[in-house]
Order: sequence, then structure tokens, then C-alpha cells
Amino acid sequence: MRRWLILGGILIVLGLAGILVFFKIGEWLVVQDPLAHADVIIILSGDLPVRAMQAAEIYKAGYADQVWVSPPISPEEELKAMKIYFLGEDFYNEKVLLAEGVRPDAIRVLDQASANTEEEVREISRWLHDNNFHQAIVVTSKPHTRRVRTIWRKLIGSDPRLIVRFAEGDPYDGSHWWRHTHDALSVVRETLGLFNAWAGFPLRPSRI
Repeated sequence: MRRWLILGGILIVLGLAGILVFFKIGEWLVVQDPLAHADVIIILSGDLPVRAMQAAEIYKAGYADQVWVSPPISPEEELKAMKIYFLGEDFYNEKVLLAEGVRPDAIRVLDQASANTEEEVREISRWLHDNNFHQAIVVTSKPHTRRVRTIWRKLIGSDPRLIVRFAEGDPYDGSHWWRHTHDALSVVRETLGLFNAWAGFPLRPSRI
């Protein structure tokens, strides 16, 4: 009898813990560092145009003199073979930056497209080291921030130093993530991405 009571108690505790995790994980995914002067602001691919708009705001506040745009993998080559001209996300991010008041000579689109966040961080690290930069402000979406910080610390460490910021215009609602399909998919994707990072990146990205 006592054994069943103990087992029942353990199951109740586990159940309550699971409920707590369910309701709090959406908020837990969102982190942000205090703004400080950096060598460069970097826009990770995705969530056009809010990430670029946030980067422009940080730039105009004087926190960095350059803005880099990280391009995603795209079907450009396949479309080019069909004589279809493709305008990628990086093209529109650059247009948003210009429209928001960033100087043309302050914008740089990185030349290597990335399939996922791990590849983006590796490519950004290469560019930062090549330019002898030691501090970067990285702009992404709200639920993506914890994974970016985790991957950065795992692959880069503390130099160059990361300042992760989320786009204020991101409509993600971490307190009620289960109410909207987009938010729910974000939580699932970011949670799986964190497990992949903690496990040493056993899962590799697929490419178009």
C-alpha cells in the first residue's frame, strides 16, 4: 500500500511539473540582453520585415555603425535555370533597412547562405573574426532568442560577445502560445532545436 502511495505521489508531482512546463515554456524561450555599443548589428534570416526594422532602430540609436544581413538558403539557382529571376529575403531586408534610415554603406549582406541557426552562427563567427570584431548585437524573433544564445555559447563562447535582442514587432505571445498555430509551431521548433544543440547537433539541416 505504501509503495502505491509513493508511486501515486511521484506521478502527481510529475504531472504538476509537466503542466507547469507546458504553460511556462513559451515565456522561458524568450531572453534578451541589455543594449550596449557593439561593432556590428546582425539580422538573422526570417520574420521579414520586423527583424530588419528592429535592427534599423538599434542602428539609429547609435549602438553600432554597421548592419549585416544573414541570407537563408533559397531556390535561386533552380529558378535561374528556368530563367526566373528570384529576389531573396536578404534583398528585402536591405530595402527595409534603407527605408528605415540606415546608410547604404553601413549595410553588408553576408555572402554565404545558411540553412539553419547553427550554420548562421558559424558563418557570423567567421566574419567577426575576419574583421577583428569582439561584440555583436544579433536581432531575431522572440522565441528564437534562447536558442541563439545557447548555440552562440556552445560554438563561439564569450569572444566575440553576443548581445541578443528580439524584434519588438514580433507578435509572438509566449504566455498563451498554445492558442495560435504560429506560436505553437515556434515553441515546438525552438524546443527541438535546443535539444539538438544540447546534444551536440546530431541532426543536420536539409537543403533545398
